Amino acid sequence: MVFPQIKTKVGTSKQAGDAAEDAALRYLQQAGLRLLERNYRTPGRGGGEIDLILRAPDGTTVFVEVRQRQSVSHGGAAASVSSAKQRRIVFAARHYLLRLRQPPPCRFDVVLLEAGGIEWLQAAFDAS
Repeated sequence: MVFPQIKTKVGTSKQAGDAAEDAALRYLQQAGLRLLERNYRTPGRGGGEIDLILRAPDGTTVFVEVRQRQSVSHGGAAASVSSAKQRRIVFAARHYLLRLRQPPPCRFDVVLLEAGGIEWLQAAFDAS
């Protein structure tokens, strides 16, 4: 599903990434999800990072990767979520879930920002 234009163009790539995450978070919160963590990182080198961890209204923990691309060349934002990137996200999610007494149902979503719009891919990949 593609949604209306979101402006995220700013100075540095860090600022652009932060703005993209802000836009994605606002959109997901408007859809009823509640923020649990932002930029969750595993300790040490070689770990993983999750842009947003949210709770859906049904209690599902949602691990969200936010990707932004100014151009759709080279496959656009969706193509940048490689299998290696997915493995790092799954690794970080497992680390996060170890902290909980009872792991909740969870899924991996991707939010794409490109060509001025947002696309939310629910259950974009799994932990296998």
